[in-house]
Amino acid sequence: MITTSRPGGPGLDERSLRDAFGTCPSGVVAVCGLADGVPVGMAVSTFVPVSLDPPLAAICVQRTSRTWAVLRTLPALGVSVLAGGHEDAARALAARDGDRFAGLAIDTTPEGAVHVLGGPTRFVCSLEAETGAGDHLIATLRIHTARAEPAIDPLVFHRSGFARVSRPREGNSR
Repeated sequence: MITTSRPGGPGLDERSLRDAFGTCPSGVVAVCGLADGVPVGMAVSTFVPVSLDPPLAAICVQRTSRTWAVLRTLPALGVSVLAGGHEDAARALAARDGDRFAGLAIDTTPEGAVHVLGGPTRFVCSLEAETGAGDHLIATLRIHTARAEPAIDPLVFHRSGFARVSRPREGNSR
């Protein structure tokens, strides 16, 4: 049961709201760049294509993120859509401590964007704008390049866990 909030009424129950948000599956991306020659990155489960002209996407990050405080200052960000099978990469990039890139296959562009290899899509972006949204920031990213591998299925975050997209078998479309 989800409670609703009315002006002057009781607030939402945080657990119920978290459970409700959890029913909305979302893709998982790695947002990474080079800071002083060292890869810095994080996993983000809110990535939204925004505009074709100009080419924009958005991510949502916690205001308290120390990693975003570094990434937002970089001239180039690599945004990698993670693939089914990248669960360990997503967990490593979401960790608060330790080497987030240990064991990850990555590539760095000349501009300093860092990508996790093996996913369905890679973007090179720069920060266009930030907007406050409660305890998060909505960061609008300008897309400079995009590379897609449509045959690779993405990783999905759903109900506080990871899932894989399942495509219908050929000849079984609905």
